This record gives sequence, C-alpha cells and structure tokens, in this order.
Amino acid sequence: MIATTYKARLQKKELVAENTMAFYLEKPVDFFFKPGQYLDVSLIDPAETDEDGNIRSFSIASGPADKYLVVVTRMRDTAFKRVMEATPLNTEIALEGPFGYFTLHYNPMKPAVFLAAGLGITPFLSMLRHAVVQKRFQQLYLFYENRHPEDAAFLSELLEMKALNPNFRFIPTMTGVEHSKQPWSEETGTVDGHMLSKHLTRLRGPIYYVAGPPAMVAQKRKMLVAAGIDFDDVTTEEFVGYLDV
Repeated sequence: MIATTYKARLQKKELVAENTMAFYLEKPVDFFFKPGQYLDVSLIDPAETDEDGNIRSFSIASGPADKYLVVVTRMRDTAFKRVMEATPLNTEIALEGPFGYFTLHYNPMKPAVFLAAGLGITPFLSMLRHAVVQKRFQQLYLFYENRHPEDAAFLSELLEMKALNPNFRFIPTMTGVEHSKQPWSEETGTVDGHMLSKHLTRLRGPIYYVAGPPAMVAQKRKMLVAAGIDFDDVTTEEFVGYLDV
C-alpha cells in the first residue's frame, strides 16, 4: 500500500476522556487503509508553531468502513495541539499515509490478545470496529490499562462491544483507581502474567499485540517472554512522546 498525500476537512471535535480529544476528518474517497495503520497530520499555515514542527503521526482509530478518519491525542500544552484544538470546523488539514504494519494476522483460528495502555488503544479500536463490521468469529481479547476511568478513552464503546460480540473479551484495568471520582469494580493493577492467566484459556497459542508508551511496551514484551510466549508471537507499536498511560 503506497502512502499518498491528501487534504481533508475537519468535521468534528470530541472530548473522549480527560484532556483527550478525538478529531474527525473527512475521508478522501481514494483513501484505503488496514486497521492498525497510522497517518501523518500536517497543519496548513498554522497560527503558531514550535521546534517540533507542524506534523504529527497518529494511529487511525476509526475502521475502514467508517465515514470519517478519526485521530486521538492527549491535549498537552504544545503549539501543534493548541492549534488543533482551536481549528474551526471545515478547515483543510493535510494528510499523508497510510503507514505501518501493526495489523491483525490473517489466521482467524488463532486468537489475538491486545495489550493497550492509554492511547495505545487507538489501533486496537480500529481493529475491533472492523471486526464488528465483518462479523469475525476470531477470538479477540483486549487488556486495557489506564490510571483511572476518567483517563480511559472510548471505555463506554468498548463495554458495548463486549456486550454485542461473544468472541470479544474486554478486560479493563486501572492502576490508580484510588484517585478516581468514579466507582470501579473491574480489575485493578498493571497487566501481568497472573492477570493474563486469569482471563486466557492458555497463554501460548495466541498472537500478542502491545501498544503504548515505549517503557510500557518494553516491560510488557519482557513480561510475555518471561511467561513463556514465543518472541515471534509478540508484535509491538510504541507511542513515542507519551511517557506513561
């Protein structure tokens, strides 16, 4: 799949978690991608800029059949994000892509286990939305780690998917729930071998996908290998620029 440059208009902005916004861009008619891929977003003649420039890479959170291309970001105090947040609807934004090989394996008989922290959820959200459209019978497991529910983007949608798809197991967990204003009765603590064993029939056999900040990705890969998972059965995607979940 060859990356191409496009222009698309901003259609919608939505707060999807604490300090976290989703941006909905019109999808060019000839833009095709695989769930799990990413694109580059460029601001055209921004009102301000800084040393990091006007281009950022974002995983595509929407599915290929969705009307819009959706990208999600934590709203840090940077020139790029200030401009993105202030951009009026219908403004043109430049896109380039798709890029990346963080995509679901082809064998539907082999389960997939997703380990996401923070905005590492976005490529998995694309895969899961696509699975709903395709009515895939493949067993999919998502372990989703955040500090507390307020941080967990798309938590309600994922809980709805869990109720609708008997082949999808969703295991959200919070590492700092004591600081949350919302009640929480699901898992707590970081995803480790014990938590995986509790929810998976067997650890060896599935293909594992890990997405999140670099330190988290390295730690989860080390944990999986220590648990007996073959190194080649672990695929990762690092979200550089995010130090934690």
